[in-house]
Amino acid sequence: MKKQMMLIAVAAILSGCSTVGNGPKNSKTTFAKDALAPFVENGQLPGAVNVFYKDGLQEVACVGYADVTAKRPITMDDVFMQCSQTKGFCGVTIAILVEEGKISLDDPVSKYLPEFKDLWVHESTSNGVKRLVLAKNALTVRMAMNHTGGFPFEICAKQGNLKGGGWSGGAPLRQTAAIAAACPLLFEPGTKTQYSNTGIDIGAAVVEVVTGQRWEDFLKERVLAPLGMVSTSFWPTDKQLKTQVEMYDCVKDAPAKYRLQNEMQQRPYNDAHVFASAGAGLWTTANDQLKFYKMLMNLGVGENGVRILKEETVKELLAKSTRPKGLGGYSLGLSAPEEDTEDAWFGHGGAWGTNCMVNWHRKELKLWAVQLCGNPRPWDKARTAAEDKFFKTAIDNSGADAYTGRVK
Repeated sequence: MKKQMMLIAVAAILSGCSTVGNGPKNSKTTFAKDALAPFVENGQLPGAVNVFYKDGLQEVACVGYADVTAKRPITMDDVFMQCSQTKGFCGVTIAILVEEGKISLDDPVSKYLPEFKDLWVHESTSNGVKRLVLAKNALTVRMAMNHTGGFPFEICAKQGNLKGGGWSGGAPLRQTAAIAAACPLLFEPGTKTQYSNTGIDIGAAVVEVVTGQRWEDFLKERVLAPLGMVSTSFWPTDKQLKTQVEMYDCVKDAPAKYRLQNEMQQRPYNDAHVFASAGAGLWTTANDQLKFYKMLMNLGVGENGVRILKEETVKELLAKSTRPKGLGGYSLGLSAPEEDTEDAWFGHGGAWGTNCMVNWHRKELKLWAVQLCGNPRPWDKARTAAEDKFFKTAIDNSGADAYTGRVK
C-alpha cells in the first residue's frame, strides 16, 4: 500500500509542469521534487508548485494535487489566490506614474484625495474613552505604500464575516479610502510600521484619481496585458475555478484537512460582492506569476521582451526600501532590503503560504505556490535545503535563453 501511494505521489509530481513564454533552459535538477515528495506521500502537503530560476536555467516541480479528493494533479495553469502578493502589483502601477512624472512619492495623499488633509491619531484610551490628536505629519503616497501611514490592517467595512466581507469584499477602492480617512490613525504618519492592506488600497485610489481609470483596468492595460498575464484577475471565470488549487488546513503529523473557504476571501469568488482590492485579492496561475516576477528580476523587462518600467525605477523604488532608516525594509507593496547588495532579494508572500522573491543582481528567482492555512509546515526546512542546493550547484547554462535587453 505504501509503495502504491508513493507511485501515485510521484505521478502527481511529474505532471503539469510546463512553462510558457520564451522559455528558460531546463536545469535538469530535481532538488525540490525530491525534498517535497515525502510530505506529499504522507498527505501533509496536499499540493504545491515550486520554481527555482538561476541566470537562464529553471527547475520546476509540481508536487501533489490541486484537489486531493478528486486526485487532480496540481499544474502551472491552475488558478490560486495570491492574497497579499497583490500589493506588489499596486507598487508597480504607482512606480509607472512616478516614472511618468504624474505623481511623487512624497506628495501628500490629500493632493489627490482631499479627505486626507486633516487626520486624527489615536493617542490613548482611558476608561473606555479614546483621546485623539490632530496628526502633525502629512500622509504621503510613500507612507501609504510602505506601511508607515498608521492604518489598521483593514477598515471595518472589509473585516471578515459570514456575509461576504474580507479583503475582496466590502467596498470599492475609492470608498475604502474615504472610510480610512474618517477613522483615527494608529500612530503619527511616518514614525512606525503597521502592515496594512488599507494603505495599499489608498495608493490604488490615488492611481484611480490620477489616471481617471479604475485601478484594476489600469493594471490590466499597463501591466497584465503587456506581460501576457491572461489568467490573472480579481474575478476568475467559472471555467478557471474548475481548476483552482483548493484550500487546506495544515495538521500536525497528519494529512492536511480540506477547507471550503477562508473568511477573508469567500465563495462565490466572482460574483457582485467581490471588489478589486490592491492590498489582496488578485487571482493568478504559477505561469502568470512567473511573468510578473521575472519582469521585476530583469529590471522592468518581461520575459516576452516588453518593457514595463525603466531599470532605475525598479532599482530605486521597488528593489530597496522606501522607509526611513531603522524602520525595516519595505518598498512599494514589496518586501525589500534597507540596503541593496549582491545578496538582496525582494518580492512578497501571501496569506495562504504563497511567496515569490527575486535577486536582480544574480538573476535568481524562487517561487512557491500553495493554498494552505495555519501551521505546522514541516516541509519548509527541506525546501530551504533544496533551494540552497540549486543556487549553489554549478549548472551548465550554455545555450540558456537570455532575454535581457530584448525590448519591444
